[in-house]
Parts: sequence; C-alpha cells; structure tokens
Amino acid sequence: MKILKWLYPGLRVKRWIFLAALGALISISGTSILVASLVPFSRYLLLQWGEHFYGPLSRPPGAVLLILIGVAAVVYSLLRALRSIVFTLAPEDGSRLIDVLYSRRYLNRGPRIVVVGGGTGLSVLLRGIKKYTNNITAIVSVADDGGSSGRLRGDLGILPPGDIRNCLVALADKESMMENLLQYRFSAGELAGHSLGNLLIAALNDLAGGFHQAVRGMSRVLAVRGQVLPSTLENVSLGAEYTDGHVIFGESNIPGYGKRIRRVFLEPGDCYPLPEALQAIAEADAVVLGPGSLYTSILPNLMVKGLAESIAGSGAVKIYVCNIMTQPGETDGCTAGDHVGAILSNAGKVIDYAIIHKGEIPKSLRERYETEGAVPVFPDIKEIEKMGVKAAPDHLLAEGDVVRHNPDRLARLVLKLVIRTRRDPRGRVSLLYDINNNERG
Repeated sequence: MKILKWLYPGLRVKRWIFLAALGALISISGTSILVASLVPFSRYLLLQWGEHFYGPLSRPPGAVLLILIGVAAVVYSLLRALRSIVFTLAPEDGSRLIDVLYSRRYLNRGPRIVVVGGGTGLSVLLRGIKKYTNNITAIVSVADDGGSSGRLRGDLGILPPGDIRNCLVALADKESMMENLLQYRFSAGELAGHSLGNLLIAALNDLAGGFHQAVRGMSRVLAVRGQVLPSTLENVSLGAEYTDGHVIFGESNIPGYGKRIRRVFLEPGDCYPLPEALQAIAEADAVVLGPGSLYTSILPNLMVKGLAESIAGSGAVKIYVCNIMTQPGETDGCTAGDHVGAILSNAGKVIDYAIIHKGEIPKSLRERYETEGAVPVFPDIKEIEKMGVKAAPDHLLAEGDVVRHNPDRLARLVLKLVIRTRRDPRGRVSLLYDINNNERG
C-alpha cells in the first residue's frame, strides 16, 4: 500500500508520525480521566483503582495536564513533519513555498489568453503575461528560413524551431537558468551558429516522432506555464507581393527587396492550424497579435487557413500590439495606422484594440536605429479609430540599450483591456487587485 511509503527510512517523517500518535493517545487518556472524574460512579472507580495506574494524574488537575501535554506533542510533531515535507518540495532556487502555491492555484484561475506571432517580440509579452495567468497559448509562426532554424530546416526537413524555442524559454518556470542554456550558441566548428535549444528540439523531433510532440516534450521538461503551438505543421514558405507586382519567397529574403509590401501569403496555401489552437481561440478571453515583425512574424500565422476566421468569430477581446520602431525593408515609413490597416486588409476584422507606444525614446537610441534605417512608429490614433479600432496608447518602452516593450507594463495594459470585457465579476476584481498591486510594487 502507498500509505506504507511514509514509513520508509530516510524520509524524516516516521518519528513525527509516532510522536503525534503518542500525543493523541496521551490526550485521549487525559480526556477520559477528566470525563470519568465528573461522573459519580466513575469517580468512585478512579479513587479505588485509578491511582494504581495513573497515580496523582488520576485527579482532574492531572488529567488537564495530560491533555495539554498530548495536544502539545501532536502540534509539535505535525509542524516538524510539515517542515520536513516543505523543505523537500521547496524549489532549489530558494523560492518561498507560497510562490509555488500562487503559481499552481491562483494563476490557474487567470484569464485565458492566446498570443499570436513570432520572433523575439512575442517572448517579451509572454514574460509579462505569465505573472498573471497560467492559461496561456502561444501560436507561433513556422515560416522562418534563416539562421540556425533555416539550416536545420534544410538539413533535417523539420519545422523551424527558433521562435518556438524563444517562447518556451519565456514561459519556463526557471526562466533565467534555462534561457542561458537553451539560448547558448556554438561559435566554432560545424555547430557554429546553432543554439542548443534548437538542437534539442530537433533531437526530440526524432525521439518523439514529430515536431508537435517534440514541442510538448520540451514544454514538460521546462515546466512551461501554458502551451506553445506551431501555427501549422505544414512545411510552408512565406511569399510577399509588393506594390510594384514583384513576388519574393522566403522570410529572410522579404526585407531585402526594399519596396512596400502589398500582401503576404503561404505556399502551400492549403495549410491548416492545429485543433488545439482553434480550441484555445474559441475559449479565450483575449487574443493578442504581436508584438513582432508585421509581415514576417504576425501575418504568416493569419494566413493559415481558418485561423484568422476563428479569431474574427471569437468572443474574445482582440488586441494588436504595434511595434515601437519601423523595420527596415518591411515597414519603412509606416505609421501605427498603416500597421493596423495591413492586418485588417490581409486578415479581416481581427482587431478590437491597438496598443501603441506613446512617449519619448532616448536620443541615443533613436540615432543608433536611424543608422539602420529604423524610426519610431508614429501613433496616428485618429486614423486608427477611423478603421473601427480603439487605440490604447501608453508609455511602454523598456529601459536598456535596445528598443523593446517593457514586459510588465505591456502585460498590465493587455490585462486591463481583458478586464473591460471579462464576464466573471469576481475574476475582474481579483485580477484588477493583482494588477494594481504589481503597479505599486
């Protein structure tokens, strides 16, 4: 029987179990003596024979003492047993047990959020969102054909693992340690340029019998909060048609042409999303597009058959997170309204709110990005609202030497938009309380 395992040597629990049992026995004995002393016939028996067994403890004051000793032994032994169990189960990084309980109980009741995109931008949002809910689904583009992902795709015929890896790391419980390991890139030899995380996913692809199974396996290894799903399991190639009619294939080739993009599409066109992705969208409280490259990270997902239609028909609040800077060769000269218009024209009505950075960017950062051909995205709020989309401007820039969204500020803004539409009033109150506490903290 499994209950007997508590008696195995080395668990440091048996001694406290026996002490608790002894304390309970002593307490029961004291209670029996005290009750018996209040009944006339029983009191006579105690006077005749009780002293032979209990001595001075056969009197009421002694019985009370027995009860107190027994209760104290039970409480002490239970506390020591609980301490042994807690120290065994506590995280190795020294986190308090309350953090584990918070993660597994409170966050499991958080809002259901689906995030769609790719690249590093998506992982930024995931790092912030996971502090408020475990019910996260990341739907990630598999159109990447450059760098380590492109090489593995060409050599092994697997789907590109790079963006998937970034999302897995962002949602991992032990994010900092695992990020250093999985993001490590070899700098010499035949593995030069490959990240260890990509190689692990490629190995799991063979061991588990498929890319989706590989991602699931990696999710279990990392104790990922939520789930990460490829947008499709088809080996797709991204194509772009420019305003001059020219067509280019390959995600890594698209920014190099230097013309305004009219639309993007996938080859083959009859690629379909995973059923889990459609189910997550149908049950979601919010669907968030981005942040990330407009034409090569966000829109490729919406080109998968049925995905955009599922988002448009969902009862979830639909949010687009606009980039802070333009992307050379992809969104040159584009305003926030141009970004929103591109999504609406390519994918239909899949946006209710557009989150836009509105605030100053340090001069040193602006100058550095200008040398690369990137400028801040202009927040033309009125143009966005003319398209039937509500603008949600805020200062979202993270401190540092690169222009990125602050994950905490961005997550709080997303969740405030969720609160406006969420049906469960108790969920609204508890979530708003948690957001406000994080802001004050």
